[in-house]
Amino acid sequence: MDKLNHILDQLHALANAKNLPGMARFGIKTGGRLGISIPQLRKIAKQTGRDHQLSLELWDTGIPEARILASMIDDPAQVTVAQSDSWVCDFNSWDICDQVCGNLFDKTPFAWEKISKWAVDEREYVRRAGYVMLACLAVHDKNAPDASFTATFPFITAGATDPRNFVRKAVNWAIRNVGKRNLALNKAAITLSEEILAIDDKTARWIARDALRELTGEKVQERLRKKTK
Repeated sequence: MDKLNHILDQLHALANAKNLPGMARFGIKTGGRLGISIPQLRKIAKQTGRDHQLSLELWDTGIPEARILASMIDDPAQVTVAQSDSWVCDFNSWDICDQVCGNLFDKTPFAWEKISKWAVDEREYVRRAGYVMLACLAVHDKNAPDASFTATFPFITAGATDPRNFVRKAVNWAIRNVGKRNLALNKAAITLSEEILAIDDKTARWIARDALRELTGEKVQERLRKKTK
């Protein structure tokens, strides 16, 4: 409890309500926010170090910044499936979803399993988490075979017609990150995007066109060619 109170004192000392309107403009839910930046939270996380128990206590406070900090200091090896399923149900803002998935959940032993479970959930932020996991794994899991990514394509196609803003953007992000991993996956992601483009749905067309614009662009193609060499 002493550790928790020490961290909470630091967070409240950094609170800045002037930052809240700017966060709201980016679609971040500001209820209960302190207005602390990610770099400030990362500095506290670095000073604190890994602490699984403290992470759980921070999450239970319900304070958005405390929850993001929890994802920065938790130990992926100690995170349980039950914990991940509980936390994902608490997501109520896209930034918390993305931070927790990218800082912590994508490094757990069961990260890949969560894509198929969360991507089919009807709740907006849980579904978003499934696609964010894929987007993050495409960057962070250096050893994953291409087949692990192409196996998720049916989930991408299924989510491509979900018009909810934070889902469609996550589906798009997942396609783009997979397609920027290597030339083979770039080709596969382009083919997938073309298939999604053919779906008679406004959301699907937006997702596909935006992904194709980046994946077929010279900047991405040149980077992947150099990476292959």
